[in-house]
Amino acid sequence: MARVYNFSAGPSMLPEDVLKTAAAEMLEYGETGQSVMEMSHRSKEYQAIFDETEANLREIMNIPENYEVLFLQGGASTQFAMIPLNLMTKNGKADYIITGQWATKAYKEAARYGAAREVASSKDKTFSYIPKTTAADFDSEADYVHICMNNTIYGTKYHTLPDTGDVPLVADISSCILSEPIDVSKFGLLYAGAQKNVAPAGVTIVIIRKDLIGNAMDITPTMLKYDTHSENGSMFNTPPCYAIYIAGLTFKWIKKMGGLEVMKEINEKKARILYDFLDSSKLFKGTVVPEDRSLMNVPFVTGSDELDAKFVAEAKKAGFVNLKGHRSVGGMRASIYNAMPVEGVEKLVEFMKKFEEENA
Repeated sequence: MARVYNFSAGPSMLPEDVLKTAAAEMLEYGETGQSVMEMSHRSKEYQAIFDETEANLREIMNIPENYEVLFLQGGASTQFAMIPLNLMTKNGKADYIITGQWATKAYKEAARYGAAREVASSKDKTFSYIPKTTAADFDSEADYVHICMNNTIYGTKYHTLPDTGDVPLVADISSCILSEPIDVSKFGLLYAGAQKNVAPAGVTIVIIRKDLIGNAMDITPTMLKYDTHSENGSMFNTPPCYAIYIAGLTFKWIKKMGGLEVMKEINEKKARILYDFLDSSKLFKGTVVPEDRSLMNVPFVTGSDELDAKFVAEAKKAGFVNLKGHRSVGGMRASIYNAMPVEGVEKLVEFMKKFEEENA
């Protein structure tokens, strides 16, 4: 069997250790005589899996006790509605910083339920940078400020959080969760679709400060209230059981690797290898201002649509798949999440150098 180097932005590659463990436990988990896929979510066996998964995430991310951890369905996109429905309830206002497609969608959804305001945007330069803000830019009466921490499509990332004063900061961390340490206490709410850096598609992780729970608008459907899920241990209905199990295996893998400090070192090394090549290349160019570059998603172009297409096609034949850029921007994009080994990035750069020699 020959596994490719998968640079997909999501669903993306998982650690081989995780896949091997899941394969070994596919027919029978422990001595239960059944697969995790077949377990009742109400069984003591599955509850033990769930509890260990949450405990390990809390440990890895150093999540304070005054935060709830929820494992939900609906993807990060459902959070675009859940957040305003539950949080935009004191003054009916929220501030949004627009740094890409997902932040834009979150902003437009929030505008359906209250006075959502665009504080800043990097749309003027195709979202190639993170707009600078000061505390004075935010409405002190806003119920929260929303950012997309890492922009999967455009390859930008917040390296310094905006100063929002006493207004709770809400962040979409779908494509950077567990890539490096994060101070959870600086946020009111964090959310992430798991299919980029944690598990297969199907589970969404929400980390929410407890005082922000229980204030949903009257119109909020039961399933979209955070207290519905916090009061029922994320099991008001059947959760995405198998995706949560895989997430648990990933958390164990991260602990085995040495935790988030070690993951950050590895991710910085991978990103440095790729960015250093792009900065010196005569053919390939990165599309993001250096100070705002993502560790996870690296977009780049040749300047020619024909050459871009040729590169993607030849790369696939060579075992480097899913390098085509998002349909909205074109070019190429290498997503180098936690599971991508350093070797994968090194070999990609070797291939890019060869392609450059043959096509520059």
